[in-house]
Amino acid sequence: MKSDRRRPSGSARRPWTARQRLAVVAGMLASVLMLTSCAFSWPPAATDASQAADPSIVESAPDALKTYYGQELSWTSCETNFQCANVRVPIDYDKPEAGDISIAAIRLRSTGTKKGSLLVNPGGPGGSGYDYVKDAGQTNFTEKLRSSYDIVGFDPRGVKRSAPVTCLSDAERDASRQKVYRLETDQGLEAALADNKAIFEKCAANSGPALGHIDTTSSARDMDILRAVLNDSKINYLGYSYGTSLGSTYASLFPDKVGRMVLDGAIDPSLTSEELTSGQAKAFEKALRSYVTNCLQEAECPLSGSVDDGVQQVRDLINAVDQNPQRAKDGRLVTGQTFVSGLITPLYNDQNWPVLTQALDLAMKGDVTQMLRVADIAADREQNGKYSGNSSFAFNAINCLDYPTVTDTAAMRADAEGLKKDSPTFGYFFAYGGISCKDWPYKSVRTPGPIEYSGQEPIVVIGTTGDPATPVEWATALRKQLGNASLITWKGEGHTAYGRSNGCVSDAVDSYFVDGKQPSDNTQC
Repeated sequence: MKSDRRRPSGSARRPWTARQRLAVVAGMLASVLMLTSCAFSWPPAATDASQAADPSIVESAPDALKTYYGQELSWTSCETNFQCANVRVPIDYDKPEAGDISIAAIRLRSTGTKKGSLLVNPGGPGGSGYDYVKDAGQTNFTEKLRSSYDIVGFDPRGVKRSAPVTCLSDAERDASRQKVYRLETDQGLEAALADNKAIFEKCAANSGPALGHIDTTSSARDMDILRAVLNDSKINYLGYSYGTSLGSTYASLFPDKVGRMVLDGAIDPSLTSEELTSGQAKAFEKALRSYVTNCLQEAECPLSGSVDDGVQQVRDLINAVDQNPQRAKDGRLVTGQTFVSGLITPLYNDQNWPVLTQALDLAMKGDVTQMLRVADIAADREQNGKYSGNSSFAFNAINCLDYPTVTDTAAMRADAEGLKKDSPTFGYFFAYGGISCKDWPYKSVRTPGPIEYSGQEPIVVIGTTGDPATPVEWATALRKQLGNASLITWKGEGHTAYGRSNGCVSDAVDSYFVDGKQPSDNTQC
């Protein structure tokens, strides 16, 4: 759904990935189960290699872009048994002569007879595909899939290693996350807008000309260059969460270049920013109830009474921290927004619910340190105070280009009231998303609408019934819009399915990618 939304806006919006970060949280706390893992044969040691362009693939590229499609990649050994390369892409596809940027890619070589490359995006916007393959490539993909494909991750433009959105220093980020804004008041709203504007000016000054061109359409076009320089005539792609937006956008732009594509944790491209926020608010409220139901059955659960009682106890705790922010053991102030970020993050994966139980137990005893630590994981903050990524800034920058937002004060206040009804627990913290983009230096370039796909190759869409970040209804909508597609629904809790659900999902996905067997539409797992 998001990176830590404790930007001055206080906004809480669209899907991002917490998959790899939850794995970090799981490793941090001994009580937490890790994501699904399997036994794998170790791949051959990575070696440096050059990869010349396939002339037949370059020939079909637009004339103005042939130099990009025809570039030779230099793969170098990196990260222990991986290979890394940088791919040049134009900053502005409308003016490719205006300069280029570099997209960072990493690949895990296939362990058997290679069918091609499988591009992977873990979500966001702002999630690092490079890190996802580096950190989860050995465990989140089955042996059958790894045997047949080179797994390739990349940081989309604006993210971490690829012309990153750069705004604040680490100390400034810490300070920003400790600020409190009462957005329901004119004074609080004005203060947030003023701070946002100052931050946005730093983003523009520090990020360079690419900042105005990190929209999803441009990233999807980068993916076609990646496809070509990997010497694949058609793209094979696995996208989670926001990665489904990248995938569906690619399918609409390059329908004849789609090979095998799986979109897991789907986003409905026809929805507005405000509609997406409302859907998420309801879904996270539902996820909280599922968590509380489970927690009350455990001996160590700090909640008591009925499910309604337990949910109210969580609300009371959030309200207490929001009204009187508390200090963690390191002296940092934990605001209501930061507390909610820490509370929401474990809801992405039911295997990490014990993290939430422990953090809630400590918080109810007056110690918010653990909740802050979970929020730090979501915000890219390491325990040494350094921030390892830029997901929160990339999240905001990409969304501001992708979605027009309501910025009128009266309309935002009315929307806030609706969100509180949608989600009595979280709605307040999801509201006022418009101020995240009101003074952003670049206007949105996309109008939400149904996606169109005319390709011959079928696409697979996956939804999870208890997904808090991408409600299952969005998967149904995307499957319908694509037309030539089939839908898999996993009856489970948490965000996305492949790599963390069951054999029904993994077998269907693997058979599709490796054997070309399309799963039956409306497959239930």
